[in-house]
Amino acid sequence: MNKLILYNTLTKNLDQITRVGEHFTVYFCGPTVYNRAHIGNFRTYLVEDVLVRILKLEGYKPLVARNITDVDDKTIRDSQKAELSLSKFTERYTKLFHDDCSALNILSPDIEPCATEHIADQIKLIQTLIDNGTAYVSDGSVYFRVRAFQQYGQLSNISNRELQTQLVDSAGKRNLADEYDRDSVSDFVLWKARKPEDGEVFWDSPWGEGRPGWHIECSAMSMKYLGHTIDLHAGGMDLCFPHHENEIAQSEAATHEPFVRYWVHIAHLMVNGTKMSKSLGNMYSLEDISDAGFSPEALRYCLLSGHYRQPLNFTMNSLSAANNALKKLQTFSEKLPERKSHEKPEHWQFLGDAYQALLNDLNIPLCLGNIFKTISKISLKSDNIEIIAQEFGTLQYALGLQLKQRAELDIPDNIRSLAQTRWEAKLQKNYKLSDEIRLKLESDGWIIKDSASGYTITKR
Repeated sequence: MNKLILYNTLTKNLDQITRVGEHFTVYFCGPTVYNRAHIGNFRTYLVEDVLVRILKLEGYKPLVARNITDVDDKTIRDSQKAELSLSKFTERYTKLFHDDCSALNILSPDIEPCATEHIADQIKLIQTLIDNGTAYVSDGSVYFRVRAFQQYGQLSNISNRELQTQLVDSAGKRNLADEYDRDSVSDFVLWKARKPEDGEVFWDSPWGEGRPGWHIECSAMSMKYLGHTIDLHAGGMDLCFPHHENEIAQSEAATHEPFVRYWVHIAHLMVNGTKMSKSLGNMYSLEDISDAGFSPEALRYCLLSGHYRQPLNFTMNSLSAANNALKKLQTFSEKLPERKSHEKPEHWQFLGDAYQALLNDLNIPLCLGNIFKTISKISLKSDNIEIIAQEFGTLQYALGLQLKQRAELDIPDNIRSLAQTRWEAKLQKNYKLSDEIRLKLESDGWIIKDSASGYTITKR
């Protein structure tokens, strides 16, 4: 096993990743299924996917859980607008999420729990916090008492004064997210008492009818499937505070054990230099990218092209560049012998620097740069072609790149005939006719590429 190094948000250091149990337990914050996931969400999921692939290659034996948030203010509000039951509404967007993950070649988690299927686990955890004095009941809702957890803020480095500022809006009013009648503005809700606008979305609890708060679900489900201490927890940087900070507080207050050993956070995605927002119309989905004529493979490459700890600026030009880079890798891949597995080589001879970049804090841009630098120098007539194929195949798996073999094009007979007529006209130096036929073919969606020995026909 090589040394995998990752930046740990908790320690603020580059830490060497170690496994202490039979499996390396991993928890990812999954989607809230009230809408189709956008490309900013998928930047996070794609980085997490590469991380899992590296853990597998390096023998960590990862056990991965990724939750589905299928009950919160947004899912309730939008299901009512759609005049659908909560379950029917969220099932639709859960399926779309799975379809998009499949198209982007994201590995499925080993465990994918839904919040609504674990209400009893959440109630049990909340009761534990009430019993030990770190949570309290107020008008049927339950809150976590932040001041009872002295380590609060250790992940995000937020001080008590900053905490007050974060939770108060510009008008000086308390932020109403998760707002009921709490003792302190910094306390967060664990259980929400039923309100009229919740409709029929509620469950019975020792404190009355209601539903769980957003933060408690991840603690309850991760502890159920992965134990009290998780090896690694990852998510978008926007979740660091308050979501992940709250997860730590409620989990460690309940178990008195460390909640997570390694925290990994992925920086946000910008679009054309601005923050994504509905008002700007730049919250692209995979469907939008496909409608623009780009493949899921090109989007995957594009979203992985920047270092995960730095904001990435997405543009259609960057997507085009990703598409061109993929074509170069495709061309190289087609010249290699077929690989039957992605087993990691014991000793790297050609592309070791590219793989090492992935082990050094998932430096995917450096990895890609080293790949292109190396393959430009490699002789494909070398006796080491099988070794090159194995190393390239391992990197292809690690990055999740689907470099599919090009299928034989179904070229209509009339197109073949026109292309041949054009070639003969060119050989006879009848360039006027040759150009006329070329333009005709292009208007019909076909491109002719000439070489010294002939020509090829490709789809436009």
